Amino acid sequence: MYYSLKKHCPDFHLYIFAFDDTLMNILNIMKLEHVTAISLKEFEDEELLRVKPTRTKGEYCWTCSSSTILYCLKKYSLDHCTYIDSDIYFFSNPASLIDEMGTNDVSLSPHRYTDCYDQTELSGIYCVQFMTFRNTENGLNILNWWRNACIDWCYSKPEDGKFGDQKYLDDWPTRFKGIHILENLGGGVAPWNMQQYTFIKTSKGIIGTETSSGKKFDIVFFHFHALKCNQCRNIKEFVYTDYELPQTAKKHIYKTYLPHLIHIYRQIRKIDKSLLPFRTKNVYYKSWLFIIGKRIINGITNYYYWI
Repeated sequence: MYYSLKKHCPDFHLYIFAFDDTLMNILNIMKLEHVTAISLKEFEDEELLRVKPTRTKGEYCWTCSSSTILYCLKKYSLDHCTYIDSDIYFFSNPASLIDEMGTNDVSLSPHRYTDCYDQTELSGIYCVQFMTFRNTENGLNILNWWRNACIDWCYSKPEDGKFGDQKYLDDWPTRFKGIHILENLGGGVAPWNMQQYTFIKTSKGIIGTETSSGKKFDIVFFHFHALKCNQCRNIKEFVYTDYELPQTAKKHIYKTYLPHLIHIYRQIRKIDKSLLPFRTKNVYYKSWLFIIGKRIINGITNYYYWI
């Protein structure tokens, strides 16, 4: 995410919250430009520490999402702050999404589910993947409301219309004023909606086309949700079984992301020797499985793309 943001956005500062000492150590050694690394010791307050023992690691991360935004706005006196999930990869400048907000105080990105993957009832209308809050009275009021709600209840289970930190967003357009819902289809292409689009690569970036309307748009970011990496002897498998991947998405989006991910992994391994190495170099694609290194799966040796 960081390197893709650096490539496409000339003016940014990234605040990375390191939820363990290993990551904090790696970030301190890497000394990334335009980055401030923040440890849990710096960030956690009494209210977060009070509920921390009642949450799993994943639930605690969700509990903290609103608090990380509030911390940055107050600590660094920012005009605005955008929360970004770490499994996002930028294909163009996200400034267009900030500009789209106009004078509003908060922006939300809808899931835009493909019908067969519609999880609105469980996961909500909007995704906590790219959310911008302005440092205004209204923006802070909304953010504090969300933080208090997450401290009170934030679990990985449905209960009374709640789920994690995300279902709280469903009624914001009617509960609060100053809410903007992102209209740019390129802001939030993800596994649960990419079946609605076809993609082509141009000299300017990745262009998506909505198949139902023919509407074209530049991809701003792709959310690589649910991409899993398994170790099998000396081979790493990138498994992706939850959603159907269109051919053009594999060719133009995943083909860009995976080699970059592997390159960064190797760079980080120079710092942290405990990470298992990649023993092979070539990348092969199968319809539901990404494989690093030559391997035959269930007798199938034909793969879609070669890098």
